[in-house]
Amino acid sequence: MESFRREVREWLSANLVGEFAELRGLGGPGREHEAFEGRLRWHRHLAAHGWTCLGWPGGRSVEEQVVFHEEYAEADAPAKVDIVGEGLLGPTLIAFGTEEQKERFLPKIRSLDELWCQGYSEPGAGSDLASVQTKATLEGDRWVIDGQKIWTSNAHYSDWIFVLCRTEPGSQRHHGLSYLLVPMHQPGIEVRPIRQLTGTSEFNEVFFDGAVTARENVVGQPGEGWKIAMATLGFERGTAMLGHQVGFRRELDAIMAGAPDHLREKLTRAWLELHVMRSHTLRTLNDEPGPEASVLKLFWGGWHRRLGELAMESLGPESMLDGTQWQRMFLFSRAETIYGGSDEIQREIIAHRVLGLPR
Repeated sequence: MESFRREVREWLSANLVGEFAELRGLGGPGREHEAFEGRLRWHRHLAAHGWTCLGWPGGRSVEEQVVFHEEYAEADAPAKVDIVGEGLLGPTLIAFGTEEQKERFLPKIRSLDELWCQGYSEPGAGSDLASVQTKATLEGDRWVIDGQKIWTSNAHYSDWIFVLCRTEPGSQRHHGLSYLLVPMHQPGIEVRPIRQLTGTSEFNEVFFDGAVTARENVVGQPGEGWKIAMATLGFERGTAMLGHQVGFRRELDAIMAGAPDHLREKLTRAWLELHVMRSHTLRTLNDEPGPEASVLKLFWGGWHRRLGELAMESLGPESMLDGTQWQRMFLFSRAETIYGGSDEIQREIIAHRVLGLPR
């Protein structure tokens, strides 16, 4: 494994040069607006050299994926631009898609020729995903979609969206939902940016008014949307999380370097919790995606939010200055206990589906 680690490290060192060197450290949650076109060129460069979709069949072992994500973070390489396509939709299609869907969509996800976003949350169905009301009606050889999605990351950059919608009139909760693949560039779709605390707008509202997609662009059978959607969420916590944890460690190291002595106990606790997070991630990497993934989401979201608070406390009055790195992290990390499934929902999943507690 050390030879593979050396290969990754040397490749990154040799390729993060020229215009790509200027992208180091750019992008990521709360910073998706940074050098997007340049990061897209970098991501396509990775694809051309076989460094995308490492977890797909024919890719790399779990151990090699861990090494790649760790070295990628250590190199301060720019954040990738299509985590949704590579990390969520791709594995979902591999598990549940038809052969025609795999042939149509997977190569363009791998090459970054088509970018994806996720159409789950709605104004009245955020954490309670089973309450979605966006509707799709089958009319001849196409689905016609009406409704609204919200908090849709990078919808303004995306070519396609996978949409959880209600396809059986009168159905309730988890029943009667379908998982549709919908092209973004059409008259029936409008994208409106949502301005965040950080002043940026990587989240969006997406409105569907007679938007259409082909009849065959349903993943699984009509009515199986809940099962497919839950499987997609299970793919969200994987080897890439170890790369994020390297980023967390770098942030913690930087805060510790300038922190006053009275924060020593809090910093020590943060350091210990980060090591627990890494150990838990490594322990569960080979598990099938399931409700246990909620433990990691609950852990890292709360940890990073507390780290943002600790950074502001360490910085003191200077933390009030607009635009500092730590202020941006503090503000955006408020969302991390909400997006991807709020803490309340994660606790319910753990209670009911992991611990078997009554509702």
